[in-house]
Amino acid sequence: MPKARKSQISLSDTPYYHCISRCVRRAFLCGEENGKSFEHRRQWVEDRIHVLSEVFAIDVCAYAVMSNHTHLVLHVNKEKADALSTEDVIQRWHKLYKGTLLSQRYMSPDSRKDLHEIQIKAVELTAEVWRKRLFDISWFMRALNEYIARAANKEDDCTGHFWEGRFKSQALLDESALAACMAYVDLNPVRAKMAKTPETSDHTSIKYRINAAKVGKTLKRLMPFAGNPRLEMPHGLPFTLPDYLQLVDITSRYIHPNKRGKVEHNLPSILERLNIQQEHWITLTTQFETCFKHAAGKVTHLEQYAQNQHQQRVQGRQSAMRLLG
Repeated sequence: MPKARKSQISLSDTPYYHCISRCVRRAFLCGEENGKSFEHRRQWVEDRIHVLSEVFAIDVCAYAVMSNHTHLVLHVNKEKADALSTEDVIQRWHKLYKGTLLSQRYMSPDSRKDLHEIQIKAVELTAEVWRKRLFDISWFMRALNEYIARAANKEDDCTGHFWEGRFKSQALLDESALAACMAYVDLNPVRAKMAKTPETSDHTSIKYRINAAKVGKTLKRLMPFAGNPRLEMPHGLPFTLPDYLQLVDITSRYIHPNKRGKVEHNLPSILERLNIQQEHWITLTTQFETCFKHAAGKVTHLEQYAQNQHQQRVQGRQSAMRLLG
């Protein structure tokens, strides 16, 4: 029996999670069927991810929109949600949902002054429920998948399930697992031979980051790179953008059989820092989902996670020992 989602998401263990959703009508998410193209739906998914990243207190680290499934690496920012005012919470929630009649009146200066104290208290209690949802990965994925399912069903003039039940999630317990999973996600189109290079991989976070870097833009819809881990580190991913781009580029040369050119023997500094051997890194970034199940990380982190989750055995121990040291 699958574990309840609330028991799979454990912020005391890690704020980082890899989420995968697969389509029931496989050829109907994107691609072509009976001479009709559904490729425009990729843009639906990417646009919705960007919208949700600005509403939820959940950072998007990486994503890839494939033909029959989606990958996201998410970072739960509970501190950000806790710091929001009641008005901020309601304003964010109203961007996705209508809210209640009282919450709508509360957000109108003219109407709020006519609310009774009990009504204001009711709005504040409702806002606290919404605050918790704003850092809830299940609600993030629900707001993404339901929106796409409704739009696709409307276009197909049909009803029924669009996604394969619940989304799958993996806890990323340390920096090594995070870097490997992000590269795994960003290189999905390259591995599937849908793109020749990472920068030409449509509807991926790597292309979105590269396009922004070319024109010197600061991304607001993706979690930024903060650099090497240190005390009082600013909010962001624990490596630099140049390091990550170099890492992805060199990795793509190994896993794409049709790409020409000699691969440099020097490993990027991020791999040296993570102490991951080259051949193990290639395995991680091509078979991440098969190497780990519910959680990914070094053995000590997996053991602590298993203890916190009251698991009888440590899942993924052998992969962690072999690939992450």
